[in-house]
Parts: sequence; structure tokens; C-alpha cells
Amino acid sequence: MSDLLAHITINPAIRFGKPCIKGTRIAVVDILQWMASGMSIPEILEDYPPLKEEHIRAALAFAAHRESHTRLLAA
Repeated sequence: MSDLLAHITINPAIRFGKPCIKGTRIAVVDILQWMASGMSIPEILEDYPPLKEEHIRAALAFAAHRESHTRLLAA
């Protein structure tokens, strides 16, 4: 898992600090939205040549990791 997460970077100067694929301006949320809209991994890789399959897997791992730490706070 940590190998995959090494592909994700957070920089306040890039995409307002959204988690992005290292060396790109492609945000984790972009990849998640593309997949949610029905794009397949091969389609994403074809449309965005800087990405590799490991980057997509890293985005999914990052989202899963973040979701596992989400907590509901009482108001």
C-alpha cells in the first residue's frame, strides 16, 4: 500500500492542495470521477498518457485509505 501511496502528492500550490498524481496536475478526485462516470482503466490511460495503471491504483488506494479514517462527529 505504501508503494502505491508514494505516487500521490499534496502541494498547496498545485490544484489548491488536492491530492494529485506525483509529477502531474491530475487529481485523485479526477480519476475517481472518470471511473464513476464509466470510464475504464484502458480508456483513462489512452486519454491521459502521463498516467500509468499504477497511478490509477494509487488513486483508488488513497481514496480507500482516506475513507477508512473518516469519522462522523456529533454536532
